[in-house]
Amino acid sequence: MGSKRALITGVTGQDGSYLAELLLEQGYEVIGLVRRSSTLNFERIAHIQDRITLVAGDLLDEVSLIAALRDHRPAEVYNLAAQSFVQTSWSQPVLTGETTALGVTRLLDAIRFVNPEIRFYQASSSEMFGKVQEVPQRESTPLYPRSPYGVAKVYGHWITINYRESYGLHASSGMLFNHESPRRGLEFVTRKVTHGVARIANGLDDKLALGNLDAQRDWGYAADYVRAMWLMLQQDAPGDYVVATGETHSVRELCSLAFAVAGLDWEQHVVIDERYLRPAEVDLLVGDPSKAQDTLGWHREVEFPGLVQMMVEADIDLVRNQLR
Repeated sequence: MGSKRALITGVTGQDGSYLAELLLEQGYEVIGLVRRSSTLNFERIAHIQDRITLVAGDLLDEVSLIAALRDHRPAEVYNLAAQSFVQTSWSQPVLTGETTALGVTRLLDAIRFVNPEIRFYQASSSEMFGKVQEVPQRESTPLYPRSPYGVAKVYGHWITINYRESYGLHASSGMLFNHESPRRGLEFVTRKVTHGVARIANGLDDKLALGNLDAQRDWGYAADYVRAMWLMLQQDAPGDYVVATGETHSVRELCSLAFAVAGLDWEQHVVIDERYLRPAEVDLLVGDPSKAQDTLGWHREVEFPGLVQMMVEADIDLVRNQLR
């Protein structure tokens, strides 16, 4: 019996890179699906690239997905690929729907066609709760998305449930709340803040422009959250799980903690720019991770202040090295 094999879409992203690391530690062979594009970025997986197999494929092209599954025969598939930035989904709603919604259907269909025994993980999102119908949000909370991204994620979530119930697939969804790390993209507010702090601390900037400082999120550490993904596919029965910390923090608190790591007063540097306000704001996202804790035995290891400190220190090092 050889080692277990897993295929990850979105392997070059934040979550994909942490999941690939975790699976390699567990003794898996890891196959990473990557798009042929003009801006291939392997930075997040550079340190493990020689230990994983990269194959070309695209969620817009079902034939490429079938070929990847046939050629590499994974036992598990983790779908982490998406147009994943909420702000961009307003300017590119159709592309967001094609990848983040219909892409899930193409991948599920490819699994059903090639090998229905493959276990499937779908990256659902707390953005599906949008205009929240109850606090905290749990697996049974009604969905009310407030962006094209959120709408697309709702489709991906329900098509996963539909294929599970209709075809008996071991297909699970992780309803993940915001999860961050030093590998987070610069367009996301946590990384925008920590990188902004690093630039100010190194004398490159004096101001950081942000949108709604009162927006609250349930922020956790990405490496903790990918462990929950893996645990879902080790269960006898598939299911849907909220993965969250159960705590909320405002952007204002994020700024206060991040600037303090560098010995700075955030109020001297942060300015409000209306361009960064969303057409429809999501107010209070906070998840109830009880099911994941009870059923999967999952728990987080990194608390919010430690996460912010980790990210600021990494960005200060990054900016310093770029100045050399």
